[in-house]
Amino acid sequence: MTDRTAPDAPNLLVRPDEVEPFDRGNGVRTIPYVGRWNCETNHVTTGQTQFQEGTGLPLHSHNVEESVLILEGEAVAEIDGQEFELVAGEATWVPAGVPHRFYNRGTGFMRIYWVYGGRDVTRTITATGETFEHLSEADRGGLSTP
Repeated sequence: MTDRTAPDAPNLLVRPDEVEPFDRGNGVRTIPYVGRWNCETNHVTTGQTQFQEGTGLPLHSHNVEESVLILEGEAVAEIDGQEFELVAGEATWVPAGVPHRFYNRGTGFMRIYWVYGGRDVTRTITATGETFEHLSEADRGGLSTP
Protein backbone atom coordinates (compact mmCIF):
# COMPACT_ATOMS: atom_id res chain seq x y z
CA MET A 1 0.00 0.00 0.00
CA THR A 2 1.26 3.50 -0.88
CA ASP A 3 1.78 6.07 1.87
CA ARG A 4 -0.45 9.00 0.88
CA THR A 5 0.27 11.25 3.86
CA ALA A 6 2.90 13.33 2.05
CA PRO A 7 4.59 13.42 -1.36
CA ASP A 8 8.35 13.03 -1.71
CA ALA A 9 10.38 16.16 -0.88
CA PRO A 10 10.67 18.86 -2.05
CA ASN A 11 6.97 18.52 -2.96
CA LEU A 12 4.40 19.57 -0.37
CA LEU A 13 0.87 18.63 0.52
CA VAL A 14 -0.83 21.31 2.63
CA ARG A 15 -3.88 20.46 4.70
CA PRO A 16 -5.25 23.72 6.16
CA ASP A 17 -6.69 22.04 9.25
CA GLU A 18 -3.16 20.84 10.12
CA VAL A 19 -1.50 24.28 9.74
CA GLU A 20 -1.12 26.58 12.74
CA PRO A 21 -3.02 29.78 11.89
CA PHE A 22 -1.45 33.22 12.25
CA ASP A 23 -3.83 35.46 14.23
CA ARG A 24 -3.63 38.97 12.75
CA GLY A 25 -6.03 40.39 15.34
CA ASN A 26 -9.60 41.70 15.34
CA GLY A 27 -11.12 38.67 13.57
CA VAL A 28 -8.51 38.30 10.79
CA ARG A 29 -6.63 35.01 10.61
CA THR A 30 -4.09 33.72 8.07
CA ILE A 31 -3.29 30.11 7.24
CA PRO A 32 0.15 29.99 5.58
CA TYR A 33 0.53 27.36 2.85
CA VAL A 34 3.86 27.56 1.00
CA GLY A 35 6.77 29.80 1.98
CA ARG A 36 10.22 30.06 3.50
CA TRP A 37 8.86 28.37 6.65
CA ASN A 38 8.32 25.00 4.93
CA CYS A 39 10.11 25.01 1.56
CA GLU A 40 13.74 25.71 0.68
CA THR A 41 13.17 26.13 -3.08
CA ASN A 42 9.87 28.02 -3.41
CA HIS A 43 9.54 30.94 -5.82
CA VAL A 44 6.00 31.83 -4.67
CA THR A 45 4.44 32.32 -1.24
CA THR A 46 0.83 31.22 -0.72
CA GLY A 47 -1.90 30.93 1.86
CA GLN A 48 -5.40 31.96 2.80
CA THR A 49 -6.72 34.71 5.02
CA GLN A 50 -10.09 34.56 6.75
CA PHE A 51 -12.04 37.68 7.72
CA GLN A 52 -14.91 37.90 10.17
CA GLU A 53 -17.74 40.26 9.33
CA GLY A 54 -16.62 43.92 9.28
CA THR A 55 -12.87 43.23 9.29
CA GLY A 56 -9.96 43.84 6.93
CA LEU A 57 -6.33 44.82 6.64
CA PRO A 58 -4.86 48.32 6.42
CA LEU A 59 -3.82 49.82 3.09
CA HIS A 60 -0.38 48.41 2.25
CA SER A 61 1.97 47.34 -0.55
CA HIS A 62 4.45 44.52 -1.07
CA ASN A 63 7.90 44.19 -2.59
CA VAL A 64 6.51 41.48 -4.92
CA GLU A 65 3.39 41.06 -7.06
CA GLU A 66 0.27 39.51 -5.51
CA SER A 67 -2.79 37.73 -6.83
CA VAL A 68 -5.85 37.23 -4.62
CA LEU A 69 -8.80 34.91 -5.28
CA ILE A 70 -12.01 35.37 -3.28
CA LEU A 71 -12.92 31.89 -2.00
CA GLU A 72 -15.97 32.77 0.07
CA GLY A 73 -18.03 35.81 0.98
CA GLU A 74 -18.18 39.37 -0.28
CA ALA A 75 -15.08 41.54 -0.47
CA VAL A 76 -13.99 45.03 -1.27
CA ALA A 77 -10.62 45.29 -2.95
CA GLU A 78 -9.10 48.76 -2.73
CA ILE A 79 -6.33 48.98 -5.33
CA ASP A 80 -4.35 52.16 -5.95
CA GLY A 81 -7.20 54.40 -4.76
CA GLN A 82 -10.05 52.56 -6.53
CA GLU A 83 -12.57 50.27 -4.83
CA PHE A 84 -14.05 47.13 -6.38
CA GLU A 85 -16.75 44.84 -5.00
CA LEU A 86 -15.85 41.16 -5.44
CA VAL A 87 -17.58 37.83 -4.79
CA ALA A 88 -16.38 34.23 -4.61
CA GLY A 89 -14.56 33.17 -7.77
CA GLU A 90 -13.31 36.65 -8.69
CA ALA A 91 -9.63 37.53 -8.47
CA THR A 92 -7.16 40.41 -8.55
CA TRP A 93 -3.52 40.88 -9.52
CA VAL A 94 -1.53 43.78 -8.05
CA PRO A 95 2.04 44.68 -9.10
CA ALA A 96 4.76 45.20 -6.50
CA GLY A 97 4.65 48.59 -4.80
CA VAL A 98 0.95 49.33 -5.47
CA PRO A 99 -1.13 50.19 -2.37
CA HIS A 100 -4.06 47.83 -1.81
CA ARG A 101 -6.19 46.16 0.82
CA PHE A 102 -9.09 43.75 1.17
CA TYR A 103 -11.96 43.84 3.60
CA ASN A 104 -15.16 41.94 4.27
CA ARG A 105 -18.21 43.91 3.09
CA GLY A 106 -20.67 41.09 3.69
CA THR A 107 -22.73 39.92 6.63
CA GLY A 108 -20.86 36.63 6.99
CA PHE A 109 -17.41 35.11 6.74
CA MET A 110 -14.95 35.98 3.93
CA ARG A 111 -11.92 33.94 2.77
CA ILE A 112 -9.22 34.79 0.25
CA TYR A 113 -6.42 32.72 -1.27
CA TRP A 114 -3.27 34.74 -1.98
CA VAL A 115 -0.14 34.13 -4.03
CA TYR A 116 2.95 36.33 -3.82
CA GLY A 117 5.46 36.28 -6.66
CA GLY A 118 8.46 35.74 -4.44
CA ARG A 119 10.07 34.00 -1.54
CA ASP A 120 11.07 37.00 0.60
CA VAL A 121 7.87 39.02 1.02
CA THR A 122 7.55 42.31 2.86
CA ARG A 123 4.55 44.50 3.71
CA THR A 124 4.73 48.29 3.83
CA ILE A 125 1.88 50.06 5.61
CA THR A 126 0.83 53.03 3.48
CA ALA A 127 -0.16 55.31 6.38
CA THR A 128 3.12 54.94 8.29
CA GLY A 129 5.70 53.77 5.73
CA GLU A 130 6.68 50.97 8.13
CA THR A 131 8.04 47.88 6.32
CA PHE A 132 8.33 44.42 7.85
CA GLU A 133 8.54 40.77 6.88
CA HIS A 134 5.29 39.12 5.84
CA LEU A 135 3.78 37.04 8.69
CA SER A 136 6.28 38.35 11.22
CA GLU A 137 5.16 39.51 14.67
CA ALA A 138 4.85 43.07 13.28
CA ASP A 139 2.43 41.83 10.59
CA ARG A 140 -0.66 41.52 12.79
CA GLY A 141 -2.70 44.57 11.73
CA GLY A 142 -6.23 43.16 11.46
CA LEU A 143 -8.77 45.94 11.90
CA SER A 144 -12.46 46.72 12.00
CA THR A 145 -13.72 48.43 8.86
CA PRO A 146 -16.45 51.04 8.45
